Amino acid sequence: MQRRKARTEDVTSVIGTLRSPRRLRTEVLAGLVVALALIPEAISFSIIAGVDPRVGLFASFTMAVSIAFLGGRPAMISAATGAIALVIAPVMREHGMDYLIATVIMAGIIQVLFAVLGVARLMRFIPRSVMIGFVNALAILILMAQLPYLTGVSWLVYVMVAAGIAIMVFLPKVTAVVPAPLVAIVVLTTVTVAFAFAVPKVGDQGELPDSLPSLFLPDVPLNLETLQIIGPFAVAMALVGVMESLMTAKLVDDVTDTHSNKTRETWGQGAANIITGFFGGMGGCAMIGQTMINVKASRARTRISTFLAGVFLLILVVGFGDVIGQIPMAALVAVMIMVSVATFDWHSIRLNTLRRMPKSETAVMLTTVVVTVATHNLAYGVLAGVVVAAVMFVNRVAHFTEVIEVDRPDEDTRVYAVIGELLWASSNDLIYQFDYTGDPKNVVIDLSQSHIWDASTVATLDAITTKYADKGKTVTITGLNEASSERHARLAGHLNNGH
Repeated sequence: MQRRKARTEDVTSVIGTLRSPRRLRTEVLAGLVVALALIPEAISFSIIAGVDPRVGLFASFTMAVSIAFLGGRPAMISAATGAIALVIAPVMREHGMDYLIATVIMAGIIQVLFAVLGVARLMRFIPRSVMIGFVNALAILILMAQLPYLTGVSWLVYVMVAAGIAIMVFLPKVTAVVPAPLVAIVVLTTVTVAFAFAVPKVGDQGELPDSLPSLFLPDVPLNLETLQIIGPFAVAMALVGVMESLMTAKLVDDVTDTHSNKTRETWGQGAANIITGFFGGMGGCAMIGQTMINVKASRARTRISTFLAGVFLLILVVGFGDVIGQIPMAALVAVMIMVSVATFDWHSIRLNTLRRMPKSETAVMLTTVVVTVATHNLAYGVLAGVVVAAVMFVNRVAHFTEVIEVDRPDEDTRVYAVIGELLWASSNDLIYQFDYTGDPKNVVIDLSQSHIWDASTVATLDAITTKYADKGKTVTITGLNEASSERHARLAGHLNNGH
């Protein structure tokens, strides 16, 4: 355990990376690649939210820089995202920019409250099958997001995308000194400019800013009406942002074999959104695609890459907007396609895996994927997957409980043993498993092989005792473990209101 902890601290250590030129180079180049990939995404999400591209770009800058210091998951990228844009778009459309910024700030405050309440601890209840569905769904969404750039375009675009993919597949076999995605972007941009190819470029996505972000105080009345307008959207934004960020953090934990502080990440997301709002940004959360570029394609591991991604983004769009505008979208599409392929869990859909995997697990995974892809919202998919997993788990537990007759010590006594966990799902059928008319006057129910989990079970045992009593028979409950005995003693006789 100590060796693993030392390794984790070494891999994610900022000080250790600053002392290692090789690791520092990796972090710097990773930040540059991510910054380049952030530009068209931020512009696209700004369009979805109905705001000026500057709003999305500035949000990506402030989110990335803030979370680099405040977040609990090193190397994870936070910026303006499509999920957040979809949630807050109605506020912008119906009430304007000031109300949108107020919504972002309030969502950040709610996320900080989530951290105080320990919401991050709920991550432990997300099953592995939901995580696999989450990973596969995000891979599909990343791929689908590239389709608009591949339809209605010239054949040159397809050639350039293929060339970019080829560079990223074969270059790592030769050298890993420079990230393959960065090489692909530079090569394709150089070729596009040199031969004046008429292909879609980053500059075609929207106007890039030419000044630094400044403080923005939303001009909204501080009253109940404002709260009623922005409250529901702020809560929705906070929930979606926290869920996507924590799920992405868990994914990065697995990819990097390191641990993250989910509670710190939750309040870090909230603080970053508050800061972003006061700088006129549209808010955001963890970005799955760009995070995978950072940790999987570029092999970054520390907060340095996250911080530099934000810094490079601002420098590129403000200082080198004309150059960045010449990057062909085909180069970024190629990068995102490779990210999609690398993200998808191909093992989960192999025939051997599907044959061995319980059908319920596969159903949970497919539910997560289908709902996520259908709604384009990872939060909805995860919730649907968790609900299906919970229902199937309860269904299995309900069928594990059985009642068997174990002894007849004399003519007037019959002993039953209850085997299995007793909770509301399994105990509801317990009342029908006894022979109230045929049993003798003394009945013993042995619970040494079971456990009482809730009040529903105690109420069921009371009902069984009452049904036997109505026929002049006595029930004795034995074998209770300490927790079950305490729960039964506290609740027995107080749950049925005399009925």
